[in-house]
Amino acid sequence: MIIGIDLGTTNSLVAAWDGEHARILPNALGNLLTPSVVGLDDQGELVVGDIARERLHTHPQLAASLFKRYMGSARETFLGTRAYRAEELSAMLLRSLKADAERALGQPVHEAVISVPAYFSDAQRKATRIAGELAGLNVAKLINEPTAAALAYGLEQREEATFLVFDLGGGTFDVSILELFEGVMEVRASAGDNFLGGEDFDDRLVEHFVAKVGAADLPDTSLPAIAQRLRREAQRVRHALGQAQLARFTLREQEREWSLELTQGDLAEITRPLLDRLRAPIDRALRDARIKVADLDEILLVGGTTRMPLVRKLVATLFGRIPAMQLNPDEVVAQGAAIQAALQARHASLEEVVLTDVCPYTLGIETSVQQGAGYQSGHYLPIIERNTVVPVSRSRTVSTLSDNQKVVQLGIYQGESRLVKNNIFLGELEIPVPPRKAGEVTLEVRFTYDNNGLLEAQVHLPINGETRKVVIENNPGVLAPEEIAKRLAALEALKVHPRDKQINTLLLARLDRLYQESLGDGRQYIAGLANHFQQMLDTQDEHRIREARGDITLRLAHLEQEG
Repeated sequence: MIIGIDLGTTNSLVAAWDGEHARILPNALGNLLTPSVVGLDDQGELVVGDIARERLHTHPQLAASLFKRYMGSARETFLGTRAYRAEELSAMLLRSLKADAERALGQPVHEAVISVPAYFSDAQRKATRIAGELAGLNVAKLINEPTAAALAYGLEQREEATFLVFDLGGGTFDVSILELFEGVMEVRASAGDNFLGGEDFDDRLVEHFVAKVGAADLPDTSLPAIAQRLRREAQRVRHALGQAQLARFTLREQEREWSLELTQGDLAEITRPLLDRLRAPIDRALRDARIKVADLDEILLVGGTTRMPLVRKLVATLFGRIPAMQLNPDEVVAQGAAIQAALQARHASLEEVVLTDVCPYTLGIETSVQQGAGYQSGHYLPIIERNTVVPVSRSRTVSTLSDNQKVVQLGIYQGESRLVKNNIFLGELEIPVPPRKAGEVTLEVRFTYDNNGLLEAQVHLPINGETRKVVIENNPGVLAPEEIAKRLAALEALKVHPRDKQINTLLLARLDRLYQESLGDGRQYIAGLANHFQQMLDTQDEHRIREARGDITLRLAHLEQEG
């Protein structure tokens, strides 16, 4: 069984093809969305999702979120006393999703199609594969998030169409232009911003609140607990302003309260720079695809942040039409990943769909260019241009620079700048060459890029017939195989919080968070609820625990609604 996974910055989902539809599978709490948060409980056991998100606010030193943004880098995050890389934190989340799928499907799961932002770099894609490996999954394919959404959309439509996928999630923004015709789903162009999403809108609200209230009057906002409280409140306010004209941003701490009233107009002004940043990737994708807005049949919204009225209004203004909203923007990527998984497995109930994708970045080498009497190094020579359909193989010819040169150092880069210092270094090839006069030895440099984002660089010397090649697998910041094995052993030793206790643990974590956020009588009321629920847990009477849990959950919902 191959499953589809939407590994998101803010929330993640797992889905499977049931023979007729791509079905989102529930987690241990019965929810379809699993917050992309991992942490440790008081006993040092791993908790994932809603429980970890609650503990992020009460025990920020024992929980981590937003780690998807650091995939493919060497950045580490501490959980307790140990530091983890983004691949490891993602693996914890993937392992939980895998367990959820196995429970829902009633069978073991060993393979998955995992979605990634279309604008993820080579290193970020490899890091995602490593995360899957650490979670005990064979990653059958990485599928770009807009492509996955388009696949789900195309399966629903089954009509020829050219459409643009506007994918704004919690942490990334992608825009892709696709064409569906005669069972072929062709990606024409992709563009995006890996650091633009709902989390950035929340950051702007926090910055505005701190500036208006006055940083000097507030508690230390650099403290993890205060920072997380502000982020949670910003998210609540952003969602509230999607429905109401007014919302109040409130922070409570040490028997004090700070508050600021915000309107929909305020939100529009605060987030204007972010809304403006959405335009450039759209323009680039349209330009690269050589398509005009009038040629698009549909605009498809993907990602939870597209629920914001401000974003939907911007999209309608830019494209002069109401975007398609028949598919759930939170679920469509996971559904598409599940459809791709079924295609990988050649599921009999699914008509064959040919899916073509593009290389999102330009790939090239470092060269020197003549300036006056000499040469200046550090210039970029593109070999595979961005938005070239993959798989692809392209070559360029270069020559030696100096007399009697014995070695050529070939630096391999990814990016769009004319200078390699502004691009991403991927690796290098060292090629021995026969000593000759400058320019007499030519080198044919060939890049081959496949559907899984694997780049092979090959250099052929016509003068002697020699060939050297390298597969770019270990980018700077990407774990080496021996390090993967070491970290896999460490993760396997990490105990997972018992699945059947998660619903009770979540309620205790929620009570703990609300206690810390409340003041005076409200705080004492919550303490009483927490003590009562703990007493019920101590009885080990499932009927009494279930009744108490239901009653307290209703009371908390009423309390939060009033607050």
